[in-house]
Amino acid sequence: MTTIWIDGKYYDRNTAVVSVFDHGLLYGDGVFEGVRAYNGRVFRLDAHLDRLYDSAKGICLDIPIAVAELHAIVTAAYTKSGMRDAYLRVVVTRGVGDLGLDPRKCPTPSIICIVDTIRLWPADRYERGLVCLTAATPISHKESLSPRIKSLNYLAHILAKIEGIAANVDEVIMLDSAGCVAEASGMNLFAVSDRTLRTPPPYSGILRGVTRDAIIELGRDAGYAVEEFPLNRYDLYTADEVFLTGTAAEVIGVARLDGRSIGSGSAGPVTKDLGATDPPRSLTEFCKSNS
Repeated sequence: MTTIWIDGKYYDRNTAVVSVFDHGLLYGDGVFEGVRAYNGRVFRLDAHLDRLYDSAKGICLDIPIAVAELHAIVTAAYTKSGMRDAYLRVVVTRGVGDLGLDPRKCPTPSIICIVDTIRLWPADRYERGLVCLTAATPISHKESLSPRIKSLNYLAHILAKIEGIAANVDEVIMLDSAGCVAEASGMNLFAVSDRTLRTPPPYSGILRGVTRDAIIELGRDAGYAVEEFPLNRYDLYTADEVFLTGTAAEVIGVARLDGRSIGSGSAGPVTKDLGATDPPRSLTEFCKSNS
């Protein structure tokens, strides 16, 4: 069942509330992580929490408990839910303040852990692949807010997603300010050519995803070469396969981009080998030894 922990107390979906004066609500002032659990094991929780604390440090937000304590809280909430496969959301906001911007008015950060489920697309999309469009909205400038900070402000990505909805496509690909391929609206991106996985590097302005890193490890273990360097749309149009990765999306192929078929026009063999099934076999197996 859906289980929600907020600042030391458990709630259900109907009783969980946050203050209207919480700066996470008022200003998007906070950080978060999305985490998967497969068959009773939380996937790479340590990596997610390390990134959460780094993100918090990046915005001068002091999380008031140690990593080990938050690890125990998340694990306990997951266990209490009774779910085997779940999606967990860990959120830290600046906390309750006033209607001004001043973070000094928020004396105590708020910590939230939600255990629920999530499905971005129906199962057939993992076989058929997604129809995608290049969004006109670019990712946020990396010198304004580091993309390595997983903050509560996703407006640029939401605006890009709205473009995709208006165009009746499944997903959008976002570019950086230089016109290079960055990521999807909430996922990292890989292009496959001649059994080589190519993905934009972290310095290009992407969020370095935990699932992205897992797929790089899985790919190398499976004998694929992996290259991290800037890509443009031509690299995607002419790739054998393109796929997206993320905690919520897991691994899913791209069938068409900007009216062009990618490879065979459906999820390709490398994409399926690395996890584009429902459920994702490679990630569930990987979880057994890398939780």
